[in-house]
Amino acid sequence: MLGASFEEIMEIMNYGMRKKLRKSKQRGRRKGSKKKANPEVTRKLGDATLHYAHGRFEEAIGLLNEVILLAPNLSDPYHTLALIYTAMNDEKRALNFYMIAAHLTPKDASLWKLLVTRSIEQGDKRQANYCLNKAIIADPEDIGLRFHRASLYIELGEYKKAADSYEQISRLRPDNIEVLTKATQDNLRNHVNDANLSVVDLLASVLMEMSAYVKALEHIEHAQQVYSTGQEIPLCLTIKAGVCHVHLGHLEKAEAHFSALKPENASSHPDLVIDVADSLVTVGQYESALKYYMMLEEDANKYNGYLHLKIARCYASLTKRALAIEYYYKAVKKLNDSVDARLTLSSLLLEEDRDDEAISVLSPPIESESALDTESDMSKLWWRSGKIKLKLSQIYKAKGSFDAYVDVLFPIIRETLFLETVQQKVKARKRLSRGVLSERVKVLDDHQTDNVFHGFRPVASSAELSKASRAKRLLQKKAAVREAKRAAAVAAGIDWKSDDSEDESPQVFREPPLPDLLKEEGNHVMIIDLCKSLSSLRRYWDALEIINLSLKLECNTLSVQRKEELRTLGAQIAYNISDPAHGWDCVRYIVSRHPYSFSAWNCYYKGILSSLAKNIQFTVFMPVLRTALINLVLGLRLQNKHQTLLQGLAFLYNNSRLCGDSQEALYNIARAYHHVGLVSLAATFYEKVLAIREKDYPIPVLPNENQDHVDDKKPGYCDLRREAAYNLHLIYKKSGALDLARQVLKDHVVL
Repeated sequence: MLGASFEEIMEIMNYGMRKKLRKSKQRGRRKGSKKKANPEVTRKLGDATLHYAHGRFEEAIGLLNEVILLAPNLSDPYHTLALIYTAMNDEKRALNFYMIAAHLTPKDASLWKLLVTRSIEQGDKRQANYCLNKAIIADPEDIGLRFHRASLYIELGEYKKAADSYEQISRLRPDNIEVLTKATQDNLRNHVNDANLSVVDLLASVLMEMSAYVKALEHIEHAQQVYSTGQEIPLCLTIKAGVCHVHLGHLEKAEAHFSALKPENASSHPDLVIDVADSLVTVGQYESALKYYMMLEEDANKYNGYLHLKIARCYASLTKRALAIEYYYKAVKKLNDSVDARLTLSSLLLEEDRDDEAISVLSPPIESESALDTESDMSKLWWRSGKIKLKLSQIYKAKGSFDAYVDVLFPIIRETLFLETVQQKVKARKRLSRGVLSERVKVLDDHQTDNVFHGFRPVASSAELSKASRAKRLLQKKAAVREAKRAAAVAAGIDWKSDDSEDESPQVFREPPLPDLLKEEGNHVMIIDLCKSLSSLRRYWDALEIINLSLKLECNTLSVQRKEELRTLGAQIAYNISDPAHGWDCVRYIVSRHPYSFSAWNCYYKGILSSLAKNIQFTVFMPVLRTALINLVLGLRLQNKHQTLLQGLAFLYNNSRLCGDSQEALYNIARAYHHVGLVSLAATFYEKVLAIREKDYPIPVLPNENQDHVDDKKPGYCDLRREAAYNLHLIYKKSGALDLARQVLKDHVVL
């Protein structure tokens, strides 16, 4: 008839007595001690207990609420409320009141242990871990609590913390030779059942993760000795023992343990079969490993290509290339990230002289440019991998397909060098978006707001907790800034809308396709070979871009010899393009390093003569005194501008006299007048240039230069009439003579 059992009634009646007995051991009165219990509180607490005992829960709850108002720091009413709500099947409220009672009596280990069990039943591992730590503080001698905490860490994958917990157990039992072994043995001796064998399984897993195979094997063998006579230990422990024997070199003993796995029941224990095979692979027993992998081949589709990949690697290690290729083909069809598998498969195909198949394996699928490239994260597609493209380019080069070689290699080299150049300029930290910060803060958050106690310290590493704390501060700072903007907008009478586009789309630097490209000597040779190939294919601009990007990098490890090769190649390319300004740094460097070399100076002047943009020629390329004097006139600090201008013009007129009023000399005088704003005189000399037709002259050939490309010039590359006409039309246009300007272009520029 009663709502509570006799044991529960005695628990309530004795709960307060236990506290008094513990306190009575203290002699004397210490400062700050509590006063004598209030008689009204004692009476109401007793009445509430009787109501609970008779099942009158509402009356009991009312009285207990009054007791809490009178004595809020007394744990007894909270404990009784927890029992009442447990009887009413309200586990959430019961747990809350148990938690309050435990905090008011923090040294009551039994109550904390009860909370550990209740928290685990409700799936709240954070709260369970919190209560478990409190229980250990209350009862530090209870080794079982520490084992429980280690097990909880193992369930969460925190093997380092689990190992630390076992180390604490060893420090508490220094008189034992092997504390972990002894503690586990005691546990098995007192409670010999499958549930406690799981403790051995977890402990063995931790030790095997630490490569402590001898200790793991000792635990398993001891568990087998103390287990019930005539019974066999679970299969998982048998297999773990066999794996330990494999790593210890006891292959015959390992096979005796592995014999428990039969082909007919392998599908029921696929993880154990794979563990066995993987362990054999690590010690080079590929034939034996294949026997176990093949047990699962009928269900290979369940493993998304990974089982076939393991089989293929075994065959490759056994130099059975035909079978390895067969299984690699099966693997890459299923694998999402098949970069390494495809690279290995292509190498095997090349060894079999199946070059076209190797190219096909590394080439993107036909539909990649349309359907597949529309995926959200295109960088994860295997055919966009820098390793894949590098391997493919090497195959093309070996086959002599230089066009395909350059088409594949140039984009990834260019992207890598460009990203390295950009990222060396910006060393700031990555700006994390609000979404990323919120995910980090979740480690600290406890969203169970219906609990009286929440926000327990999560089971996480110190590094994760530190990151979460920083993320929380950043979110608070962002929120404060956003609120300040909103308030300012409202005060100004403006409709404020939060714009988090920049925050949600932070600048994240991509990883280059070929990381550490310039840190290996072999890659330096590859870059030079690529530039030479680009030059031979007349892709001069692309070659110069690679050269300039390589030389700009501050962190490159190019040797002096390699840099010389790049600059020499850049100088040779400079006079093969219409605008040699992009390669002029290389030309100037070569001349400065080799001032007495005829080849270097030939390269220098050849770049000047091949330029069609003579405006650049005048202001940049003419290394004579008159150019400097004319440019000085336009400066702000020069005192005698008129005298300097006259000196520069004197040099120009003298040069014209020595050259017999050649077209180039007259053009330089016109360009000088144009440069300083004397447009009337400039127009006169531009007209003189238009009246002269200059014939083409052969460009000097440098040593080791390809003779086939020397004469590949369009007619008129030495004639300056087009440049003079264009500059003259600018003068007419600026003066308002549009018709005259149009006529000049029509007569001398338009083809």
